[in-house]
Amino acid sequence: MNRRLTAIIRREGDGYVALCPELDIASQGDTIETARDNLREALVLFFECASPSEVEERLGGEVFVTQVEVAVG
Repeated sequence: MNRRLTAIIRREGDGYVALCPELDIASQGDTIETARDNLREALVLFFECASPSEVEERLGGEVFVTQVEVAVG
């Protein structure tokens, strides 16, 4: 079974950090692609090792990724 999850990737210092907000799992890499691949590997390991109750608990809520506009200055 495959599951589509969110990956938020941002530059941090000389590299990139990738976060899956649905499961609160993160990884990093020197490039965007490496950070994404490392996150994918971390997610696979999580699903292999986590109990069904932990998976259900972490996936229990909805995650919405959006943008907001605010006045600055």
